[in-house]
Amino acid sequence: MLLHRLIMAWWHAVIAVLLPNIGGVLGAYFTRNSIPKWYNKQLRKPNWRPPNWTFGPVWTFLYCTMGYASYRVWTELGYPSLLGSPFHLPYPLNAFLLQLVMNWLWTPMFFGMKNITLALVEMVMLDAVVVLTMLRFFEVDSVAGLLFVPYVIWLSLATCLTISIWRANPKWRYGDPSKGH
Repeated sequence: MLLHRLIMAWWHAVIAVLLPNIGGVLGAYFTRNSIPKWYNKQLRKPNWRPPNWTFGPVWTFLYCTMGYASYRVWTELGYPSLLGSPFHLPYPLNAFLLQLVMNWLWTPMFFGMKNITLALVEMVMLDAVVVLTMLRFFEVDSVAGLLFVPYVIWLSLATCLTISIWRANPKWRYGDPSKGH
């Protein structure tokens, strides 16, 4: 029985770590053509921006740590059912799911729709929800809260980068200018 519980706990942790990465993999669909054709060639960007190659590894690390943080909170809260309505989940897990969906939506807004304004507004809201999630996680499990610190730092950098790109590219603020935006 103990071995079964350990195996199940391990599988739950693995699933929690992998789940956030789904959005990263799906986001690659929007970025694969937009980076070389739009982001690299048509947008003005600040010289302090991280190199393109850093984003994949950093986001993979952050998705894994936020997933593990959610697992720690989930177990600390007594394994609430994830199969029912999300409105019946404890508040920290609802906040986690909300920030995760918002995180996943940013990439199609920025790279898919090329709407820098919409992506920026969404990112500022995401920043607030991520900080709220971190604080709620910290109340439940201090390690889970601390696991969100690198995410908050990177998201702050990403927000500053998005603001800088928004300011430097007025014709792209509302999407592709050739489509009458």
